[in-house]
Amino acid sequence: MINFAKEFLGEINFFEMKDTTIREAQGLVDEWIRTIGGRYFSELTNMALLTEEVGELARIIARVYGEQVSKKGDLRNTLGEEMADVLWVVICLANQTGVDLTEAFRNSLEKKRNRDRDRFASLRGETVSPQS
Repeated sequence: MINFAKEFLGEINFFEMKDTTIREAQGLVDEWIRTIGGRYFSELTNMALLTEEVGELARIIARVYGEQVSKKGDLRNTLGEEMADVLWVVICLANQTGVDLTEAFRNSLEKKRNRDRDRFASLRGETVSPQS
């Protein structure tokens, strides 16, 4: 497990967060876990928690943007709160498995740029010559 807080950030003030980078977010979560939370849950537990949080996000999306009708209490949390909860657990999993999300995201974006360069050309009104 990488100690992102100490390795990348030094002293952290949770209340002075403005535009937080992915790496800084990993450090903030790590610092919170170490100083307030006590320890990380196991990877398997965090995977189950991630599934739960995604379900809560899906509930809001289904009721606000889909055909589901909300019941009392369904929308007590906002879309942003649920997205942040999903992000929190993803960051926990990354921290405890040693994944640098900044680098992983950069690699994923580059992969998509290369793989999908011409894939959506027609949606942009472009024509693509066939590959030889």
